[in-house]
Amino acid sequence: MEALNLPTYFFKIKEVNGKKYVFDEVRHRFVALTPEEWVRQHMIKFLSLDRSYPISLFSIEKKHVHNRMARRCDFVVYDHSGHPLMVVECKAPGVEIGQQVFDQASRYNQQFRAPYLLITNGNKHFCCKVNIKNHGFEFLSEIPSYGTITF
Repeated sequence: MEALNLPTYFFKIKEVNGKKYVFDEVRHRFVALTPEEWVRQHMIKFLSLDRSYPISLFSIEKKHVHNRMARRCDFVVYDHSGHPLMVVECKAPGVEIGQQVFDQASRYNQQFRAPYLLITNGNKHFCCKVNIKNHGFEFLSEIPSYGTITF
């Protein structure tokens, strides 16, 4: 898989009938290793190992309903009280992050109302604090550590 603009991590990878799988430490099972999954697994490791987010507070492919249609965001990080803290949207490395991706993440967050959005393709990362009341965003210069998150 392609190198990303994130630290290098160790992953359990296996191959079955010519198809690669990566072990997801949140779901406790092997999942198909696609380019988007490669980015998601790196971001899970980055947030848990480098930014101190407790992996037990992650929910992968969190289902929600938007305009009566079932949707899944890549993952949601919760606080210790069970409230959504951050919606994370991952794209494959070759996918350009433009307005359409921000709109998608914002739509997902209408359900969760998390105070932070993180959007990444593994090479470019955008983290913003969400102002729920005025629907505004404050882009952050870096992804905050768990202990520094403010509401």
